[in-house]
Amino acid sequence: MKIVSLLPSATEIVCALGLEDHLVAVTHECDFPISISHLPAITASRISHETMTSKEIDHAVRSHLDGHGSIYDLDTKLLEELKPDIILTQELCDVCAVSYETVNIAAKIYAADATVISLEPNTIDGIFENILTVGELTNAAEKANSVVKDLRTRLGRVKEKASATENGPRVFMLEWLEPPFSPGHWVPEQVEIAGGKCLLGSAGKPSVTTSFDAINDSKPDVIVLIPCGHYISDTLRQLGNTEFPSNWREIPAVMNGEVWAVDATNYFSRPGPRVVDGVEILAKIFHPQIFGTPSELEAVRVNRDLIRFS
Repeated sequence: MKIVSLLPSATEIVCALGLEDHLVAVTHECDFPISISHLPAITASRISHETMTSKEIDHAVRSHLDGHGSIYDLDTKLLEELKPDIILTQELCDVCAVSYETVNIAAKIYAADATVISLEPNTIDGIFENILTVGELTNAAEKANSVVKDLRTRLGRVKEKASATENGPRVFMLEWLEPPFSPGHWVPEQVEIAGGKCLLGSAGKPSVTTSFDAINDSKPDVIVLIPCGHYISDTLRQLGNTEFPSNWREIPAVMNGEVWAVDATNYFSRPGPRVVDGVEILAKIFHPQIFGTPSELEAVRVNRDLIRFS
């Protein structure tokens, strides 16, 4: 059985199920577990995120998609050479991966015998269902059930401990710096399970653009920076290129030093097993007296000097 993964989250699911040896190609963004780093990348990005500001990246993405193009390339020659049995992809977001339409067309032409599986989670339960689905289709159902059971146990443990607190913090999860995006999909659930009250976002709904004024008006006690696809270092670098309104100085989270940068790529952007790690990290931010403080690899408290105001 040969598997091509067109999603970092799908790669993580395959490996969690003990099927790593069946992977024959992954995306240019797949970096976990480290043991898959030798596999060929079957995708490439047309946008150089490393050298652009948040605003420039947003403009480039919108320009590509508005022109009915794509921000990713798919190596169809490699696809034809590999002759995979299974291709794991998604229809949820053209910004996150090669479009489903592109994958379907390429599969028919270059890998006619492959089964194309689209993973479409919008919630944490949806992520767990995807794990079970991949397990069923790869003869690893027993392992998939075990993985999901363990993940649910960990979530239940956090929820039970967090529910012992009377008042959870009001939390805004900033999914993009400029323009600002409110949280969507599974992120509001991550906040609620960790004992926070999610502001300006709805579970199972897409993340949408909001305004700095709306965020200010919501008066969050905690702001967590989770720009999609960014690591902590990326977010801290982007802060230097982002200017927030002067009235943000009066936001409780800013005044009290409760602005945090976390590893969005691994724990919040990807709908895979590690969303549970994300919940555990948030619990440490919201309730350190119960869960302990997060390590610097998990979350970094943003020094107010790093936040630029207009």
